[in-house]
Amino acid sequence: MHIIGAASLLRATRIPLHSSLARAISANSLSPFSSFASSSGFLSVAALRGFPCGSEPAIKSVKAPFLGDPARFESRRGFHFNSWSSSFGGLRGSARCSASVLSPIERKISTMATENVYKDILTSLPKPGGGEYGKFFSLPALNDPRTDKLPYSIRILLESAIRNCDNFQVTKEDVEKILDWENTAPKQVEIPFKPARVILQDFTGVPAVVDLASMRDGMKQLGGDTSKINPLIPVDLVVDHSVQVDVARSENALQLNMQHEFNRNKERFAFLKWGSTAFNNMLVVPPGSGIVHQVNLEYLGRVVFNTDSLLYPDSVVGTDSHTTMIDGLGVAGWGVGGIEAESAMLGQPMSMVLPGVVGFKLTGKMNNGVTATDLVLTVTQMLRKHGVVGKFVEFHGDGMGKLSLADRATIANMSPEYGATMGFFPVDNVTLQYLKLTGRSEETVNMIEAYLRANKMFVDYNEPQPERIYSSYLELDLSSVVPCISGPKRPHDRVPLKEMKADWHGCLDNKVGFKGFAIPKDNQGKVAKFTFNGTPAELRHGDVVIAAITSCTNTSNPNVMLGAGLVAKKAIELGLEVKPWIKTSLAPGSGVVTKYLKQSGLDKYLDRQGFQLVGYGCTTCIGNSGDLHEAVSSAIADNDIVAAAVLSGNRNFEGRVHPLTRANYLASPPLVVAYALAGTVDIDFETEPIGIGKDGQKVYFKDIWPSTEEVAEVVESSVLPDMFKETYQAITQGNPMWNQLSVPGGTLYTWDPNSTYVHEPPYFKGMTMTPPGPYSVKDAYCLLNVGDSITTDHISPAGNIHKDSAAAKYLMERGVDRKDFNSYGSRRGNDEIMARGTFANIRLVNKLLNGEVGPKTVHIPTGEKLSVFDAAMKYKSAGCDTIILAGAEYGSGSSRDWAAKGPKLLGVKAVIAKSFERIHRSNLAGMGIVPLCFKPGEDADSLGLTGHERYTIDLPSDVNQIKPGQDVAVTTDTGKSFTCVARFDTQVELAYFNHGGILPYVIRQLVNNQQ
Repeated sequence: MHIIGAASLLRATRIPLHSSLARAISANSLSPFSSFASSSGFLSVAALRGFPCGSEPAIKSVKAPFLGDPARFESRRGFHFNSWSSSFGGLRGSARCSASVLSPIERKISTMATENVYKDILTSLPKPGGGEYGKFFSLPALNDPRTDKLPYSIRILLESAIRNCDNFQVTKEDVEKILDWENTAPKQVEIPFKPARVILQDFTGVPAVVDLASMRDGMKQLGGDTSKINPLIPVDLVVDHSVQVDVARSENALQLNMQHEFNRNKERFAFLKWGSTAFNNMLVVPPGSGIVHQVNLEYLGRVVFNTDSLLYPDSVVGTDSHTTMIDGLGVAGWGVGGIEAESAMLGQPMSMVLPGVVGFKLTGKMNNGVTATDLVLTVTQMLRKHGVVGKFVEFHGDGMGKLSLADRATIANMSPEYGATMGFFPVDNVTLQYLKLTGRSEETVNMIEAYLRANKMFVDYNEPQPERIYSSYLELDLSSVVPCISGPKRPHDRVPLKEMKADWHGCLDNKVGFKGFAIPKDNQGKVAKFTFNGTPAELRHGDVVIAAITSCTNTSNPNVMLGAGLVAKKAIELGLEVKPWIKTSLAPGSGVVTKYLKQSGLDKYLDRQGFQLVGYGCTTCIGNSGDLHEAVSSAIADNDIVAAAVLSGNRNFEGRVHPLTRANYLASPPLVVAYALAGTVDIDFETEPIGIGKDGQKVYFKDIWPSTEEVAEVVESSVLPDMFKETYQAITQGNPMWNQLSVPGGTLYTWDPNSTYVHEPPYFKGMTMTPPGPYSVKDAYCLLNVGDSITTDHISPAGNIHKDSAAAKYLMERGVDRKDFNSYGSRRGNDEIMARGTFANIRLVNKLLNGEVGPKTVHIPTGEKLSVFDAAMKYKSAGCDTIILAGAEYGSGSSRDWAAKGPKLLGVKAVIAKSFERIHRSNLAGMGIVPLCFKPGEDADSLGLTGHERYTIDLPSDVNQIKPGQDVAVTTDTGKSFTCVARFDTQVELAYFNHGGILPYVIRQLVNNQQ
């Protein structure tokens, strides 16, 4: 197996015209490149040189395009901080784009594109000093008064539909649906959407690349052209989910944790690096660079594409639900399942229901000392109460000018927590200021502003605002927001700080649930004594054992990060320090944070409080919190202590942060430091001291809390544009560990059957060209009967692999030591492990177990209590179908394709729930699992279903006889029957079901088109 060298990577010098510009060229020959288009539909790189794309040549240089070689990024680096327009367009993968002949489907689309009915609104965008930036599809040129009343977020969908309107994948009727949004959205109409790019992180990116590699094998098996399995739009993959807090409270923590990260993940990192060479248009940002959404916000986000002199809005879908963070920059982005993202990469339009838009008006100004985290927790609670699942939320109002871009990004980041598809902030002057702050060139920012103003996508709050129509309306006076945290088990369970002590005691008293631990009164004062490194120590209920400044939600915001530094500084000056047994950590989302903390001089105070830098990645927020000290773990476990974690993340579902922290609270970074200093969540910050200072005096919360003015002064002097430029120029160089990874050659992956990280999935084995068709479910057993708010963490854990789990047994049988188990998230490239990890969360509550908590179920025919995996295999070996009964909000939490793939591999045929989280429902449909909803007012309990019944679901064998949202009869062997709604929401999802899933559908389509 040879190693690819830089020279051998220069495979081709022609670029396929898959973009909308190809349609424009064919239609009207308006592009300066039109005379250079070859008959095969490609442009030569040579022809592109010297022509304007913004202010830069379209190609500066073509160099080795994989990240292991620093040259991979050389041209990208120059583009980003000068023009962007050429660096991030369709030319990005030019050095590796195949020069193969266009397939019949591509020819058909190209031919039909000449008939684009909107070619007449292709308009020139002039530069102020002469010349033009390029051309764009002008919404004002439609001369349709409906466009002026559309929400800004819907205008982005409209522009995309017009630009891609080829009367094949996108039709004029689709455009009309969007134009008539006010009337069509309430009818749940379906539209196609083609995002401009896709973004991945490594936990979800590895299985995506595994699927693409496996799809190539499937194409070969069916006699198709394997080169057709290639991303047709830019794909960015940021490795950020693998670092764990193995080492904390050490000046060497960063280097040691990265070494551990590479030791554990070398195999999967090498696989990703192979993917960056084997697939076109794929960029991999190496470990140690930052968190995907913060890198997206500060560096990757384009706001406006200028591809081959065609301008259009940036839009992105990502395989992480917090992709929505980019909405704060005015870029339309949201999370999708991995299988949806893969089809988008391959040029398939995404089918979506045209969403309603909630108009959220912000007024006033936040009071002194209130943070963006307090605001987002307030907004999250409001929107959860209002009900925004499947909707866009668009923020507007005079209060917008009082929010920094980082504040907006914090609110946008938590869209999944309040249930919306997007939390969108249209571009305004604050956005432009941020783009300049983060190192985007002045000319690029001018182009962005000019385009968005010309296409009526820019908000200028200095001008009168025209009336816009929304589906519903909310309003918040920013001055009403108070300091708060959320927990102990859900992000939307907000607790005002002044009520925290009372709320905590209520949680101790309440029965086990989202707000309860059922600790008997006489045990609530229990003290667990232990020895920590030779020093006597104590733990009580509510004591903090993990305090983590983590997650892009907050680490992208200089106000709260520098605020945390000020809290640490004031505490040091007063003589307060964090107890040594509390596991403290600082894991920012980009190297910029380190630079401005050092510039401010506050880094040394955070270090002294134990918040040393542990890595640039997600860490504690996704459960990569590492082990607690053995003495602390024993004290908690042996005494049944309800220990607490306080983190600046966005998720606190039970079992996610750490198996031993039953209480987990989301808080701003300065509050994380404050609670670490207090050592407990059982405190009233208004009346009780945090501790005793060096002079013997009591120190209160107000003594260490900085004012808004103090924070603003430090931000002003410490956060500088050059920091962003230096940071992102540096990450383009990779790092020594990454650069030393060897990359095998070849476009087909050589699967290692002994690998426990990357394994060939079974989805395409034995596949034929004939779709399997729909199936009915006959006499199925209930694998699990679960309640409300079952999250993707319950279904497909991302955290540690428990020593007694089916996955652990599998690893040990293959010689993997327990210390090398790593996490489920890191092993998502291996279907054998992920199937065994499905429903392996130790906090899973399955009603079949009559109150017992854990990852087990009852095998109904025998009454045996087994692991979920073992029970599922027993059903499969007997040829029995299985279903799952569930409550409301099934599949909430992170977008996780394995939460659908895992049940598929377990043999689950259908999930019957009160309601589904948006992405998870789509993922189930995409894997060919039937999502069914109980009728309103009904659920398993109200229907008297115990899960011991056998279930028959009657579906037609002809997919043409199934309609989106139709009623389906379910009968049981006990004589009970009921009607459900089939939650295939679009015709496209029914097509996926007919083919056994979205990936087989795509392969068959590609092979058919080739023939």
